[in-house]
Amino acid sequence: MTSSNSTAGGACTGTGVGPTKMDEVIGVVKSYTTRVGSGPLPTQFEGEFQERMRKQWGEYGATTGRGRRCGWFDAVLVRYSARINGLSSLALTRLDSLDELDSIRICVAYEARGKRIEDFPWQPGLLTECTPIYEEMVKGIFS
Repeated sequence: MTSSNSTAGGACTGTGVGPTKMDEVIGVVKSYTTRVGSGPLPTQFEGEFQERMRKQWGEYGATTGRGRRCGWFDAVLVRYSARINGLSSLALTRLDSLDELDSIRICVAYEARGKRIEDFPWQPGLLTECTPIYEEMVKGIFS
């Protein structure tokens, strides 16, 4: 996470290259989700598992050393990012970080207010009410 504008439009502004000059927009995302500070993170790991993964993956802020909150891959969030950035492809990084796990979870939707939500919620505060709906993949399928 950064305070910079990390969207495709922000890249154009920051580099001085117009959006019509780009042939492709490649999104780069980790195979798990991280967040620094407060705020909703529906897929956040809990308890000892959170601490173990943070240490193992070295998820600490480069400047402050503050621990990042870690969670399972959030496909709802990534789909939203792909849509607003007009991604032509996606690069998934840190897949090797998942090697030691027997299974992984992928958040494919949320549940809130008794309804399944497949699109990232735009309503203020709704994300804090969301519970992730996961598909689980066992080792051997993804390794």
